[in-house]
Amino acid sequence: MTDRHLLDLAITARGNSYSPYSGYAVGAAVLTMDGKVFTGCNVENASFGATMCAERSALFAAVNAGARSFAAIAVAGGTAGQKSEINCTPCGLCLQVMSEFFTPDTPVILGTEDTLRVCRFGELFPNTFTLPQS
Repeated sequence: MTDRHLLDLAITARGNSYSPYSGYAVGAAVLTMDGKVFTGCNVENASFGATMCAERSALFAAVNAGARSFAAIAVAGGTAGQKSEINCTPCGLCLQVMSEFFTPDTPVILGTEDTLRVCRFGELFPNTFTLPQS
């Protein structure tokens, strides 16, 4: 799967966003090591703490299906009803969740309908918080 195709899936998922409070729609598509893709969108709530980001939505769907190893994630966001913005990066909470499953070299694809930028997870979140697993 190309970076462009994964980003296009994130842009499509963005169309399902429920973002009546912020007006900022986000979609994500995560690619597993075995080639499966899971998508998610942000779902806002009047109790803002109950809001779910697109990146965690996609990752949790993948984990629920048994995935534990990921090849890449694409994120697309911007004002609802308008083109995506290149500078939509995952929030700190999403980055912390990603740190459970991503290596520092995992590609994070950000972009718009016309442009894409590939970062490495370690560039976006260089100092992860981890606990020993039993």
